[in-house]
Amino acid sequence: MSGPEPLRRVTVLGSGSWGTSFAKVLADAGSEVTVWARRASVAAEINEQHRNEGYLPGVALPAALRATDDATAALHGADAVVVAVPSQYLRENLAGWQPLLPPGATLVSVSKGVELSTLKRMSQVVAEVADVPMDQVAVLSGPNLAMEIAAEQPTATVIACTDHDRAVALQQACSTHYFRPYTNTDLVGVEVAGACKNVIALACGMAAGLGYGQNTMSSLITRGLAETTRLGVALGAEPMTFAGLAGLGDLVATCTSPLSRNRTFGERLGRGETLQQAQEATHGQVAEGVKSCSSIRELAARTGIEVPITEVVHRVCHEGLAPAPGAALLLGRERKAE
Repeated sequence: MSGPEPLRRVTVLGSGSWGTSFAKVLADAGSEVTVWARRASVAAEINEQHRNEGYLPGVALPAALRATDDATAALHGADAVVVAVPSQYLRENLAGWQPLLPPGATLVSVSKGVELSTLKRMSQVVAEVADVPMDQVAVLSGPNLAMEIAAEQPTATVIACTDHDRAVALQQACSTHYFRPYTNTDLVGVEVAGACKNVIALACGMAAGLGYGQNTMSSLITRGLAETTRLGVALGAEPMTFAGLAGLGDLVATCTSPLSRNRTFGERLGRGETLQQAQEATHGQVAEGVKSCSSIRELAARTGIEVPITEVVHRVCHEGLAPAPGAALLLGRERKAE
C-alpha cells in the first residue's frame, strides 16, 4: 500500500516570525521552500544574508531557503501553500493570491483567529476565498513559539485536515529532529483552541501586570481551557482535542512565555497602558487576541455559550474597563460547581 504523494515544493506566504520559522522547519526537513515577502528588502536579506533580522534576530536561515516579493514566482509549481498572515488580513491577502494558487495544492493555515466580519474560522476563510473543498485545507497549531523553533528547541505540533493523506504528507514534509508533528482530523477543535488561547493569554498578561502570581495564572489557564472547550464542543469539536498539543499545550506556552506577543501585550495593559500605548511599545503590532476577543465573544453569544474571561478581555480592550475591576468581575460571578 503506497503512502501519500510527498510535498516536494512548499511556498510560505508571509515572512513574519512564524512564517519564517516554519519555512526554516520545512527547509530543514528537506523540502524546496520559497518564502513570499511583502517587502523586497526582506526577500533580499533572506536570499543574500540568510537572515530575517526584523523578525528573527540572530537566527541563521538555511542557505537553500529562497525568498521573493513576486507572488507569481513564489507560487509557481507549489505542492503546498502555507498562509502565514494575521488572521484579520487573511481574506484580503488570499483574494489577491487566489488566481495564482496551483490546482490541487494543499493549503495550510497557520493563522489563529476568528474573522471579525463573518465569525468564520481560518480554514473556512481559506476554502471560501480559494474556492477549494475543505479537505484540501490543513491547519497547523500547537505550542510553537517562533523564536524557540528557530533556535531548534524541541517542540511538537498538530496538523489537522479532514483528508488524512494530506495531513500525513504535510507531516512528512515538516518532521525534523526538533519539530515533531502529529496528525488530527478535528479542524474545528484545533482552530477554536488556537484562536481562544490568544485571548486567555491576554488575560494572563493582564494578571501579571497587576502583580498577581501563579495561583491566579493557573486559575485563568484552567478556566480559560474550560470556556474554550465548551465553545469548541458546541461548534462540533472533539473534547479530547483540547487536552492535547493544540489545546492545553498551546494555551500553556502562550499564557506563560515572555516570547508570547499576547501575554506581553496583556501585561502592558495590566500595568495601566492604553491599547494605543501597548501597540506603540510593540512596534505597531497588535496582538491577535485583541481583535479575536470580539469575534470569539460574538460567536459564543450566537452559540449560547458563556465565555466570561473572553467577555472581560473584550471589555478591557474595547470598552474602557480597567483590568483590576475586570478581575473583580470574574471573582464576583455566581458561585457554582466546577
